[in-house]
Amino acid sequence: MNQTSPTAPGSISPDPSRAPELLSPAGNWDCAEAAVENGADAIYFGVDRGFNARSRAANFGLGDLAELMQMLRLRGVRGYVTLNTLVFPDEMPSLVNVVEAIATAGVDAVLVQDFGVARTVRAICSELEIHASTQMSLTSAETIRVAADLGLSRVVLARELSIKEITKIRSATSMPLEAFIHGALCVAYSGQCLTSESLGGRSANRGQCAQACRLPYELVCDGEDQHLGDVRYLLSPQDLAGYAAIPDMIAAGVDSLKIEGRLKTPEYVANITGHYRRAIDQAVSGGTVHVSKRDRQEMELSFSRGFAPGWLEGNDHKRLVPGIRAAKQGIELGEVDEVRGDEIRVKVAADVSLGDGLAIASAPPEGQREDDAYAGSGFADNHQGGRVYSLRPANRPGKRQSQRGEKLKTVSTGESVWIGFARSAIDFSRIDEGAAVFKNDDPKLNKKLASTFGGKPRRTRPIHIDVFARAGEPLRVTATVKSITQANAEPAPGGDNPICVTFCGDQPLEVARKHAIDQEVLKDKLGRLGGTPFHLATIHSEIIGGPLVPLGVLNALRRDLVDRLTAKLQQPPRRTVDKEAGLAMVRGLREADALLPESAPETGVAADAETATGNDDQAKLSVLCRTIEQLQAAVDAGADSVIADFHDVRTHRDAVQIARDAGTHVMLASIRMQKPGETGLIRQLIRYAPDAVLARNLAATDAAISADIPVVADFSLNTANHRSAEWLIGRGVQRVTASYDLNADQLDGLVAATPGHWLEIVMHQHMPMFHMEHCVFCSVLSPGTNKTNCGRPCDRHVVQLRDRVGKLHVLQADIACRNTLFNATPQSAADVVGSLIERGVGWFRVELLEEDATRTEEILRLYRQLLCGQVTGPEVWRRLSADNRVGVTRGTLEAKRDPLAI
Repeated sequence: MNQTSPTAPGSISPDPSRAPELLSPAGNWDCAEAAVENGADAIYFGVDRGFNARSRAANFGLGDLAELMQMLRLRGVRGYVTLNTLVFPDEMPSLVNVVEAIATAGVDAVLVQDFGVARTVRAICSELEIHASTQMSLTSAETIRVAADLGLSRVVLARELSIKEITKIRSATSMPLEAFIHGALCVAYSGQCLTSESLGGRSANRGQCAQACRLPYELVCDGEDQHLGDVRYLLSPQDLAGYAAIPDMIAAGVDSLKIEGRLKTPEYVANITGHYRRAIDQAVSGGTVHVSKRDRQEMELSFSRGFAPGWLEGNDHKRLVPGIRAAKQGIELGEVDEVRGDEIRVKVAADVSLGDGLAIASAPPEGQREDDAYAGSGFADNHQGGRVYSLRPANRPGKRQSQRGEKLKTVSTGESVWIGFARSAIDFSRIDEGAAVFKNDDPKLNKKLASTFGGKPRRTRPIHIDVFARAGEPLRVTATVKSITQANAEPAPGGDNPICVTFCGDQPLEVARKHAIDQEVLKDKLGRLGGTPFHLATIHSEIIGGPLVPLGVLNALRRDLVDRLTAKLQQPPRRTVDKEAGLAMVRGLREADALLPESAPETGVAADAETATGNDDQAKLSVLCRTIEQLQAAVDAGADSVIADFHDVRTHRDAVQIARDAGTHVMLASIRMQKPGETGLIRQLIRYAPDAVLARNLAATDAAISADIPVVADFSLNTANHRSAEWLIGRGVQRVTASYDLNADQLDGLVAATPGHWLEIVMHQHMPMFHMEHCVFCSVLSPGTNKTNCGRPCDRHVVQLRDRVGKLHVLQADIACRNTLFNATPQSAADVVGSLIERGVGWFRVELLEEDATRTEEILRLYRQLLCGQVTGPEVWRRLSADNRVGVTRGTLEAKRDPLAI
């Protein structure tokens, strides 16, 4: 890999060979064309079969894939399908059919979150590239090293990584790296957000994100409401706009720069792709990027919640989440200086024309709560919007103020103007002087963007032509197009051979009497490639003996070369597709031979059933504790295992000692995400020599296994099917915790396909909804910007966030200063515990949150009685005032509805 180092901040030594791939989103055909025509090197898109994380996009049918990939191959653009959701066992037969169609159509790669899906893809077609989706939560070289065993060709890094952290990852791995450069930011780690399922009965891990992060929340600190003024959207980040960081991203060794937006319009795709194409080209050729104010405004008009560098420059929690608004805003145009009739007076900070769309911050309608103004609409701000109906000068030099009849079509930046709206479009009684005004739509810009795609190709591929014309010998012409591998930085299977076609005449050329063929005529006739996806880059000719080449022959020859190149480029790659191998992955693992090493093709399965279930058939109770008080109470209550998950890593030593003194099995929980420089936090757990580690990331699993400490893989590894479980068990994990995405029926399907002693089930918990690099404590309770200067308010304060229906959700920070927001109401799977015990599941977990010793004892007593069959499930969850739920209450493929209307 060819790396460079910055010669100065924000610049690199020019090196065209290091141009990263520009990867654009395509939610439909128009978006795909917009991306291709505006400079994308590759596009990513979903299929309409339920396996992609943007189910609300139009997506593509399986029958579209062959035609789409033909178009992309012809244009020199790669295509990646998103299979980036968790897949349940009963869905795997359908998955096999989808992968077969993807591989046959010649798709270049699939993006995958689920370990079992990756293994299934590899079984069906070893030549099909697998890219680890950002939802696989690979945030360090250590996690990448483990996941590489799945046969990965690329890793999409978490958005939460800084350039410095990406540089550290690159220095420790040769795995190709992809990073987001522009688009909407999730406040929670992708693949680790459980909010939509916890609040709305559907799951982001299944393509059904309800964007609860974009809603307003109130902060309650130590039981007191905190009045934060206009700061209400505490979990809604600004959009990532990383164009200035491109030189440093290239220097850091990033192989692909990704634009978010499969739910956006074709105009958005055209706009953002075009600007980033130019920015990358600037960075490669000159080492710097210049984006003008107008360029930035154009990007903001397509979509913007406010632009920021995200985490690329490190954590600045106040900049990342200002908390003022959460909806699309566009350009901040100015403030309302005066309201008069159907007009407002504004000194505009950008050009405005008739027909432009504006939004004005407004008070809520009378009798309506402010945070309900856009309930169910996807907007979280109180704004009124309308088209500009009239423009009149308010204070134009050289004009008398009384000339109010003058009408304008366009107003330039800096002018003061009266802006009128259609009658009844705006309720002006809700608009105050000083209200913010935004321009969020520009029809002229949209028209310009729409003109960049559709119809004849505008972005064309270079052809290199060699001509041999010798009197007395047949004419020979070869046309060459670079392969995608050569055209872009990202390697593709199949080698670097260029695509060539050759025309050989069947008659020797005569000697010309008057006009022998020459280089200029050849260039003119063979270069007439308008309307084709090609343009003439170079032409080399060897002309001997003054040959005659009729012009009609050249015209026909050119058309023939284009047709043959087109046909050759459109051919899918030759691949071996083994559907039967995929169907073998569908079969369950409950047969006796599932315990034999050879049953796990990659690493073997070596699980000892007796050890895993505790040497007898009695169901075991493990208790996750977040305080020493809880842990002592759990030990006193006779828990079979206690798990320490403490804010202060030093108290883990005390936890081990308390459990050892009582003869109780003790585990220590790792951090949920492991970033560069954080292996010490895992090593410290291992130094305390617990009986086992609850591993929440792949780095922790391997570190503990290497230290000969037993491992239980936690829910955050997202085990939703038997092949994911098999892979983890084959790596030496003792048990896996079932994913929280499984509802009761889906959990039953997992257990039916998986040996019961491989599994641990969380039967009581407060769902950990948001798990965030963003720190709310720092953002609103500290003058600092990150953990180096925040003063650690998380050590001193108890914080809750109140949602729109009045529930108080607990916010906590972990050892690495990451925040988790826990659902206010506990969830209980008590109703299904009995059936799971009958199916051989041996371990059940209770996860505590803020309970004191008395409440802890009450909860554990009830669940111990449940495991022994002394009480029923309904008795348990009713007495504990818990929701009777397992994971997602309803299936995630249910009919569409408003997920937050609860």
